[in-house]
Amino acid sequence: MSILSYDFMQRALLAALIVGLLAPLIGVFLVQRRLALLGDGMGHVALTGVGLAFLVGTQPVITALVVAVIGALTVELIRTRSRTVGDVALALVFYGGIAGGVLLASLSPEGGSAALNQYLFGSLATVGSADLVVLGVAALGTAVVLAVFGREFFLVSLDPDLAHVQGVRTGVMGVLLSVLTAVTVVIGMRTVGLLLVSAIMIVPIAAAGQLTRSFASTATVGVAVGVVSSCAGLVLSFYADLPPGPTIVLLALGAFVLAAGIGGVRSRR
Repeated sequence: MSILSYDFMQRALLAALIVGLLAPLIGVFLVQRRLALLGDGMGHVALTGVGLAFLVGTQPVITALVVAVIGALTVELIRTRSRTVGDVALALVFYGGIAGGVLLASLSPEGGSAALNQYLFGSLATVGSADLVVLGVAALGTAVVLAVFGREFFLVSLDPDLAHVQGVRTGVMGVLLSVLTAVTVVIGMRTVGLLLVSAIMIVPIAAAGQLTRSFASTATVGVAVGVVSSCAGLVLSFYADLPPGPTIVLLALGAFVLAAGIGGVRSRR
C-alpha cells in the first residue's frame, strides 16, 4: 500500500515540504547574523502557547503562533536594549517559556502533559486539515515578506551599520526577522517538534556553507538539503516506526557530515 494512500501522511508530507522550504530561508539570515539559537528560544516560547491552548481549549497552532509572535517582539526589544543584560534576559524568557508550557499543560482539564510530547518532538498523525490551512497561510505570508524585504534582510545580516547608512530601518528588520523565526517555528512544530525545529533552520545552511561561497548559493543548497531531509525523514519514520523529528534532524546532520567531508577534500585540492 502506497504511503500517499494515507490521508494523514499526505498532510504530514505537505507540512514537511513547507518546513523544508521555509526554515532554511529564515536560517540563512540567522546564521549570518550569529543568531543561530534564536529559533530554539522561539520554540520554548511557543510551547507556552501550546500549553495555554490545552488549558483554555483553543486551537494549539493558532495560540502558539500568537504567543510566539509576542515572544519574538519581547525578545527583540530586550536584545536591542542591552547586549550584556540582554543575554541573561533572553535566557530567562526562553526558560520561562518551556516551564510555562509544561505547567499550563499539566493544569488543563484533560491533562495535556502527555499530548505535549507530540509538539515537542513531532508526530505523523497530528497534522489535521485545519492545522494545514493555518500552516499554509502562515507560510504564504512568510514567503511574501521574504520576497518583499529579502534585500533589506541581506544588508542587515551582512553589515547593520552599512544597511543603516543606506537607509534601511535596521530595527524594524530585526523585529520582522524575529517574528518570521517565530512563525517558522510554529509551522514546523507538527512534524519536527518545537525542540528540534530550529535544527532545520540551521543545519541545512551549515551543510550548504561547506560547499558554497555566496549567500544566494548557500540559501539555495540549504533549501535543497532542508526539503530532502524533511521529506525523506518523514518517510523513513513512517516505515521504520520512528519519531519524525529526530529522524529528520539526524538526516540533516548526516548531510552536514557529508558536505564537510566533500568540502575538506576540495579545500585540500
